Amino acid sequence: MRYFLGIDFGTSGVRGIVIDQTEQVNYQTAISYSINNVGSWQEAIFELLESIPQPVRKKLQAILIDGTSSTVLLCDAVGKPLDEPILYNDDRGGGEIPFLETILPSAHLVKSATSSLGKLLWWSHQKLFSQAVYFLHQADWLSFLLHGKLGITDYHNALKLGYDVTTLSYPDWLLSLDIAPLLPQVLPPGTPIAPVKDELVLKYGLPSDCLVCAGTTDSTASFLASGATCEGEAVTSLGSTLVLKLLTSQPITNTEYGIYSHRLGDYWITGGASNSGGAILRHFFSLDELNSLSPQIDPEQDSNLDYYPLLRVGERFPFCDPLFPPRLSPRPSDPVLFLHGLLEGIARIEARGYHLLQSLGSSLITKVYTVGGGAQNLVWSRLRERILGVPVLTSPQTESAYGAAVLAKKSFNKQT
Repeated sequence: MRYFLGIDFGTSGVRGIVIDQTEQVNYQTAISYSINNVGSWQEAIFELLESIPQPVRKKLQAILIDGTSSTVLLCDAVGKPLDEPILYNDDRGGGEIPFLETILPSAHLVKSATSSLGKLLWWSHQKLFSQAVYFLHQADWLSFLLHGKLGITDYHNALKLGYDVTTLSYPDWLLSLDIAPLLPQVLPPGTPIAPVKDELVLKYGLPSDCLVCAGTTDSTASFLASGATCEGEAVTSLGSTLVLKLLTSQPITNTEYGIYSHRLGDYWITGGASNSGGAILRHFFSLDELNSLSPQIDPEQDSNLDYYPLLRVGERFPFCDPLFPPRLSPRPSDPVLFLHGLLEGIARIEARGYHLLQSLGSSLITKVYTVGGGAQNLVWSRLRERILGVPVLTSPQTESAYGAAVLAKKSFNKQT
């Protein structure tokens, strides 16, 4: 039996999932870690390896790590971080936007306060930058701990660094900058880089030919876990916010709506995120109330309530208006009808989002997989199915670590 390990360094912890050749889960674990401390990252990844049962460890064929997009490190010649990591949501790169506007087209993904490139440019003005040799994403550095190779990333992580995933190259404007020598080599996600280091073979009983693969981002790994594999299949995440992703034949980019595309083989994952979502439901109802009231809703009927459920003013997708107000009235005295209106309002936003993607040139949706807490609400699923006009399924797997393991397995099979 061959096994494949996916490791997810997300915002809430580290998860590891081992699958077999049939993509069945053989082992899984979760470990807490401090996201802003690389020492904690290192402890977590080795604790995770040690926790895997020895009979499974000795048959691991490939390992793949996903990390939070735009969480980055500046390292010296031996891979030692020179500073604390800059996290995915850190906006210190905002001061670099005026400079980027002088060298970039009017709309570009990296013209963001939280982009990887903005963070690298910010670092370039600090004293410690003179010692820097490598600029790495979270998944890059963690993979380095396993295979020992520096200066390698994947094109999912490199997207917000300015890498052009349509031409699979760094653009000339980026290569002309002083920071260009620090740009990592970019490989397709899942590309085998090297076997695990000899010291790990000895310490953990790993096979000497166990491959460490180029990683991906946590959100892309989550998509891979969902079950969506064909053009037109989409994944809706019903968490605190509403996130839509669609597998399409053409890349879609629109910075006004926060839309960008990740390359996935011959296809593209494109989508956007609304400020609506599960947070507004939990604002008005407890989990027990949601579970008891939802079955009383008839998903085949309209509520006749024209809600746009938001917790606060402002929307970003499927339209951008920072002053757009929540629309939550009139509020009926019947809580079942009120919940019906909220669920219906979010479903309409979902439909409008997929319609926007299609109007911008994406493939037509054929099926929607659902992940997140709202995926378990069967009444909501049927209501969404009616409004979207396509089958809505609950994803059997939702963990990013599972998606990372699947990518590791596919990459191993491809190269063998």
